[in-house]
Amino acid sequence: MNCAHTDIAARIKEYLTTKEVEQETGIPAGTLRYYRSAGMGPASFRMGRRVVYRRGEVEKWIAAQEAATTRGGVA
Repeated sequence: MNCAHTDIAARIKEYLTTKEVEQETGIPAGTLRYYRSAGMGPASFRMGRRVVYRRGEVEKWIAAQEAATTRGGVA
């Protein structure tokens, strides 16, 4: 595999389909579709006919959810 092909393959792995996000996070695909339509979920876009998510955007959204819902520890 040449360097340019390896670079493209690495960048493609950066994008996740709705099904892949479901598998990695446990959030049902239907919920992800609802979040997308309501503007609530991780940033996504269309690549051809598929909706895709950048892995970093999914991680950023999860971190924001964690920060917004984490309760302080008991002293």
